[in-house]
Parts: sequence; structure tokens; C-alpha cells
Amino acid sequence: MGGLLEVIALHEADAGRAQDGGADRIELVGNLDDGGMSPEPGLVEQVRAATSIQIRPIVRLREGFGTDGGEFTRLVGLLSSYLEAGADGVVFGFLNGHGEIDQEVCVALAESAPVRWTFHRAVDHVFDFNHAWRALRQLPGLDQVLTAGSPRGVEFGLDEVLLRANEDPQQAAVIMAGGGLMPEHVPWLTRAGVRSFQIGRAARPQGSYKAYVDAPLVHTWRTLIDATVAHADALASG
Repeated sequence: MGGLLEVIALHEADAGRAQDGGADRIELVGNLDDGGMSPEPGLVEQVRAATSIQIRPIVRLREGFGTDGGEFTRLVGLLSSYLEAGADGVVFGFLNGHGEIDQEVCVALAESAPVRWTFHRAVDHVFDFNHAWRALRQLPGLDQVLTAGSPRGVEFGLDEVLLRANEDPQQAAVIMAGGGLMPEHVPWLTRAGVRSFQIGRAARPQGSYKAYVDAPLVHTWRTLIDATVAHADALASG
């Protein structure tokens, strides 16, 4: 099994450069407020016209990780419009007032359209990680969980991500490590069975979102991930 590399993109130029560098997928955001907000459907169309790799726009309209009945209708419409514009999947994730996965909202949104989706880093803000991961297994269509293991990023949450991956191969299979990911984290994660990785700042010169995604930087990550996954697979089979 190879590794998946996802790059955060803000526009079609980012997406094209991510593809040129060897990325498999982009997470498309309209802006970076509070970790990323929804793009306009028209942007999805532009990115689809410019690239052939997978596109997953984020479905999120407000700061924080909650929503309500009035906004939910807008979220359903937005998700549908993204798919019509050419998206291959979406990214979302909601918590309730108790700091738990909001299963009711997530199930309803997932069932509004047949689509594969990523639960975003809201999972790093839950009150109880064990309870959250049990809840995630029950969400329809979910095939990826973006996590750093800590709200402060992978540097602080690596042990938590490794714990989840080592605890259960099914959890390892859905984990996408991201949130300040650094090259030195990748070998640890691949040895634990993680095969999906997301980069944002690391794909840009000087780690700045003011700069466009840089294809050679993405290619560096592509090479690293391919090599470490191949090495981990060889150790597992040998």
C-alpha cells in the first residue's frame, strides 16, 4: 500500500502546483480563518478545471466546531454544490456542547449525499479521545480522520496519534496525520501503520501561506513518504 499526500490549497494555482509536485489530493479552503472555512462553489469549478487530482473542499461556515439547525440546511446545500462542481469528497466535523463528536449532525450531513469524507481536526478538541474514536467508527462514508493528536499540532500530539494507530489497524488506516507535520514525524507514523499525510505550510516557501504552494517542496514530501512507506512495508513483511 502506498502513501497518500494531501496538500492544503487556497486556489487553482496552489492546486496545480500541488499536482505537479506529486500530491494525490488537495483540501480546498476559502480562507484560513480559524483553521479553514468553506470556499465558494465557483472556486471548486476552477480548481477542477485546472487539475485532475482529488479535491475535498471543507464544509464549515463559522468559527468553532458547532452548528445549528438553521445553518445545517446551508451546509447540506453547500456540500451538494461542491459535488456538482466536481469535488471528489468533502471535509467536515462537528462537536456538540459536551465536547463530543456530534454524531447526529455528522450522520445527517453524510447521508445527505453519497460521498467519501474526512473528519477534520475538530477531533483534536474532544473531551475524551477514546469515546471520540468509538463514535467515529459509526459515521457513514467516513474514510479519513485528519488529526495532529493535539490542538497545538503534531509536535505536541505525536504520541497520541501513534497510540491510536498502534492500538487498532483500522484506526491507523483512516488516520491522516496533519497539523504542523514535520519530516522527522513521518518514519514514526509509517511504522505505526499510518499511510496518509497532509501538509499546509510545509508545502510553501518559508512556511508562509502568503506564498503559493511550491511543487519542488511537495515533491520532497512525495519522495519522503514513498520511501518511508516502502521501508515500513518491507519491515512488516520481512
